[in-house]
Amino acid sequence: MFAKKNFTAATIANICSLARTNLAAVNYHFRDKETLYREAWRYAYREGAKAHPIDGGVPDDAPAEDRLRGIVKALILRITDEKNKEFWIVTREMSNPTGLLEEVMETELKPLQTRIESVVEALLGADASPERTLYCAISIIHQCYHPVLKKISNVDPKKSNRPLVDIPAFIDHVIRFSLGGIRAVAEASELPGEQKQ
Repeated sequence: MFAKKNFTAATIANICSLARTNLAAVNYHFRDKETLYREAWRYAYREGAKAHPIDGGVPDDAPAEDRLRGIVKALILRITDEKNKEFWIVTREMSNPTGLLEEVMETELKPLQTRIESVVEALLGADASPERTLYCAISIIHQCYHPVLKKISNVDPKKSNRPLVDIPAFIDHVIRFSLGGIRAVAEASELPGEQKQ
């Protein structure tokens, strides 16, 4: 319900009806709707991580390019997995913020950004500025979100059954584009707004 609607629109009454339980059970196990919301997201996140681990099955000692491929593939497959609700809950939260997921998202999503930054740093070289590393990591993450954004913006019901994109081709494109972009950034003498080391 939280993935389909949002925190406000998903009522406890609807949730209890679908779960075939009563309000007392929600109060007993979660105390309130806010805790249920956080725990629903945590559960969805853990299920997504089980199905699509953030390393993509690539070991930490593999070459940086292989690690980037693993991360990008896992993230896009996770985002486009119809069974995965975590990104839909986050999307609803972004469009109607409650502030309730800030802490859990920081705790759970930080390892993904840290892993990507580590791989980007290895690809850029040890002397890369923190700005270059961060900007490349953000660019990679946002490319991976495109299928979800496309689905949200696709309001024409005649197009709703069309595939978002060719997912394997899109994964390959994001990897090639990211590696090319990282090489270009590594070769640039200075970037706008970059702090001198």
